[in-house]
Amino acid sequence: MIVYDIVIIGGGPIGLNCALQAEKAGLSYLIIEKGTIVNSLYNYPLYMTFFSTADKLEIANIPFISTAPKPGRRDALEYYQGIARQRNININLYEEVLKIRQAESFLIETNKDKYHAKNVIIATGFYDIPNKMEVKGEDLPKVKHYYSEPYPYANQKIAVIGSSNSAVDAALETYRKGAEVTMIVRHSEISKSVKYWVKPDIINRINEGSITAHFNAEVVEITPGTILFKDENQELHEIENDFVLAMTGYLPNFEFLKNSGIELQGECLKPLYNEAIMESNVPGLYLAGVVCGGKDTHLWFIENSRIHAEIIVNHILNKN
Repeated sequence: MIVYDIVIIGGGPIGLNCALQAEKAGLSYLIIEKGTIVNSLYNYPLYMTFFSTADKLEIANIPFISTAPKPGRRDALEYYQGIARQRNININLYEEVLKIRQAESFLIETNKDKYHAKNVIIATGFYDIPNKMEVKGEDLPKVKHYYSEPYPYANQKIAVIGSSNSAVDAALETYRKGAEVTMIVRHSEISKSVKYWVKPDIINRINEGSITAHFNAEVVEITPGTILFKDENQELHEIENDFVLAMTGYLPNFEFLKNSGIELQGECLKPLYNEAIMESNVPGLYLAGVVCGGKDTHLWFIENSRIHAEIIVNHILNKN
């Protein structure tokens, strides 16, 4: 029976970094990824540009060469998938972890097999589960929680829900392909986290009336041909609508974390872990990357969680 020193759940940038750190330390490892390599990045909008510069996205001191000041989705896919190929990363793709059980070692059950490990790192990110609005009609085919490109929405009436980077990008791109765009925003303004070179564009389009925006508003219902929402005065509006792009964010798999024995705290359901060593309340079970923030998915990102891999591997080495 093979017992790995570490099984890493999630093959995103942080999971890959954990693998590289384990390899550097001489520890045996296996990554199990439910999709393709850096699956979340693969599902990003096709023309997305990162907020971070290339050097801030690097892992294991492997240079990220990009001709653009800030790399895009395709640059990142080439970089991270190139690392996986060149370094012959030990990774199982399109295999989903269903359960983690703890005995003398960890037993990791997937939809394909079972594995044993002395330690487990959960680096699953948050992009797989949409943060639902929980309104009538949200399950209609015209409602999309993922946005890839603007071309399907040309000459259509589009409602974009939210005001974060993804919502703003969707609004601007679909508007420029001929869509009639209405933004429905729960807050009083465009999010402060929107990329600084994009924010003036969306504000100007709203101010000139090219894109309609309703602030302090909330979706009430979605029908096949309309969308209903309340404005800041609680007045109900119903407008014609072909597609809803619900850019309301995404969540970690909290059920998986709970079933693994990890305690979740507060309204944000933040997993319990020791920030000094990244170990959860379950000994030998570590957290890395954005999953550490619970519902606060903007707390951690590639740039500031790259260090998690080194912290975890050093702790594993020191306790052996």
